[in-house]
Amino acid sequence: MIWNRGRSLLVPIIGLLVTYGYAQISISAAEAKNHVGENATVCGEVVSTHYAERSRGNPTFINLDKPYPNQVFTLVIWGSDRAKFGDPEEKYRSKHVCVTGKITDYRGSPEVVAHEPSQIKVQ
Repeated sequence: MIWNRGRSLLVPIIGLLVTYGYAQISISAAEAKNHVGENATVCGEVVSTHYAERSRGNPTFINLDKPYPNQVFTLVIWGSDRAKFGDPEEKYRSKHVCVTGKITDYRGSPEVVAHEPSQIKVQ
């Protein structure tokens, strides 16, 4: 009887963890294109960065494994969140990083938008 109660609570808790992205998979930047729409941790080498301060939204682009315009994955930090990261294009340049978040597609290239520094881990 006690086992059934504990088990009946465990299933919804696991479901919530998966739903809200706490159960993450870890993939390479090249694999990200196969996981669009999923929450995942994407890892790779930062090979190019660009702060587009004059563009709408003031994005910072951090490309993994291959530089723009041949990027295989982009980490985006919008200007509204940039202050939280300090100087991200310098902080992450030439480092191996992992970013966690929802993978989306922008013009055929996978990306994750980081809103918090805790989403990015330097390896």
